[in-house]
Amino acid sequence: MLRSYLRLLLFAFGLLVGVQIPAFMDVYTQRLEAHRLESAHSLEGFRDTARRFFAGDLQALLRHYRASDDPVMRSDAGSIEHLVGRAELLDREWQAMQGPWYARAWHLFSAADPRLTRDALRGYQYQVPLDPAAIAWGLSCGLLLAALVESLLAMLGSLLFTRRVRPL
Repeated sequence: MLRSYLRLLLFAFGLLVGVQIPAFMDVYTQRLEAHRLESAHSLEGFRDTARRFFAGDLQALLRHYRASDDPVMRSDAGSIEHLVGRAELLDREWQAMQGPWYARAWHLFSAADPRLTRDALRGYQYQVPLDPAAIAWGLSCGLLLAALVESLLAMLGSLLFTRRVRPL
């Protein structure tokens, strides 16, 4: 009986953890979009300048700033380069989060930007959404966790408590 309750407890825990996955993916994507829009807004003036003088090429604008005799412009080249690099990072993250659910989950768990992930985790509030994706994730994680733990315990039990049969 205790074993059945433990199995149910493991399943419930896995279910609750599993429903967090699509909710966190949504929060991460929303944070990413907010950072991406802010980054694009920060570069807007430089993009206008690049369009007017360098056919829209921000790298040409950067080279111009770096080649300038003015030390202020050379110093600003580093700031612009940082903004451009940040915008490119956010665009790559955005593209990665536009694929199918399994690709987004894999990216989030294996290759997502650590700073963005920490930012999303800080603002994340646990929830129990009842949409189809959350239910599927929850049931899958619950079954997987319960099956893994039960299989592991069964293997350990068979290794530790094997009965020795005496020959007749």
